[in-house]
Amino acid sequence: MPILVMKFGGTSVANLDRIRRAAKRVGLEVAKGYDVIVIVSAMSGKTNELVGWVNETSPLYDAREYDAVVSSGENVTAGLMALTLQEMDVPARSWQGWQVPLKTTSAHGQARIEEIPTDNLMDKFGEGMRVAVVAGFQGISPEGRITTLGRGGSDTTAVAFAAAFDAERCDIYTDVDGVYTTDPRISDNARKLDKIAFEEMLELASLGAKVLQTRSVELAMRYNVKLRVLSSFEEPSDEAGTLVCDEEEIMEDKVVSGVAYSRDEAKMTLVSVEDRPGIAASIFGPLADAGINVDMIVQNISDEGTTDMTFSCPTDQVARAEKALNDAKEAGTIGFEEIIADTNVAKISVVGIGMRSQPGVAAKMFKVLSNEGINIKVIATSEIKISVLIDRKYMELAVQALHDAFELEKSA
Repeated sequence: MPILVMKFGGTSVANLDRIRRAAKRVGLEVAKGYDVIVIVSAMSGKTNELVGWVNETSPLYDAREYDAVVSSGENVTAGLMALTLQEMDVPARSWQGWQVPLKTTSAHGQARIEEIPTDNLMDKFGEGMRVAVVAGFQGISPEGRITTLGRGGSDTTAVAFAAAFDAERCDIYTDVDGVYTTDPRISDNARKLDKIAFEEMLELASLGAKVLQTRSVELAMRYNVKLRVLSSFEEPSDEAGTLVCDEEEIMEDKVVSGVAYSRDEAKMTLVSVEDRPGIAASIFGPLADAGINVDMIVQNISDEGTTDMTFSCPTDQVARAEKALNDAKEAGTIGFEEIIADTNVAKISVVGIGMRSQPGVAAKMFKVLSNEGINIKVIATSEIKISVLIDRKYMELAVQALHDAFELEKSA
């Protein structure tokens, strides 16, 4: 039997009625001849509730016990889904991460998948099981402890199973009906894409699009797992959703595929840093050690032996970044006059594989923003992406203007 992986997010299994709706979709795929691996998230809001209980009980908690508690939400969903399928006369059973076993590293709360042996599930499929309902987001460490993969980890679980079992496809069911050219809540002209390349989806996910978790897209690209993003609230259709696939399968020749944004950005500047070899490593080493996710980096021209260094990071990491840099200054590792943090900025990005061969995208983007009176604070580019930091109050205007300028509402 061919294998299909189906993943249902928290909103898709938020209550028993939605679990029944999801189970019917699984039943349709079984009727088509698939053996199905279903990956489930915790019911909507349950993980946040469990995390809250942990923090209330022990603010400086043991990460191993944190994982034991927060992984329980997926276990409940998996059991309820298996029971629902059994009531539909579909041979199904639930599997927790340790039963598969999904083997991970020992980094509790942010574990990475190392191996998924297929023997246990394949033996049960051979005995007549048609659906394996697997609790997402969780695995087992070399020490035999439950681990979790970080928020959004069920997406990563699903892709990893699709790769391990050589599945025909991995369907991600969520509360949106696909990947759009930008956020439909900001632009009425946003268009759902039929297909998008792995690289484009990876950039959009890392830049703030919350449709898929970044690690899941990385994994899909590495193992060439076809991903389909679709809504669990619409009628089933073979043409539904957005297919995330290799760029060779993309027929559209749009230069820009989407406009992404992140409102929770901060711009930090170190003023009058000593301009010498190794200074960048002295700055960004302590930031990395403190777990700061640095993105855009700009160094000014040297002036009398000093320079200014600017970088962006998430707003909720500003305090930690300031502490790491001040600690490094006190230790004599680096010297600077002051740290200036601007937390009223947003990051706007245009993404498209067509940018590799088409010049003028940056010029057009900057011209559009200039025409709207929007000042650019920082610029960063890659082969298929251009990102800028701007004042947050202009974020929606910038997204709408760029979406219109690149005519993303039109198909190729």
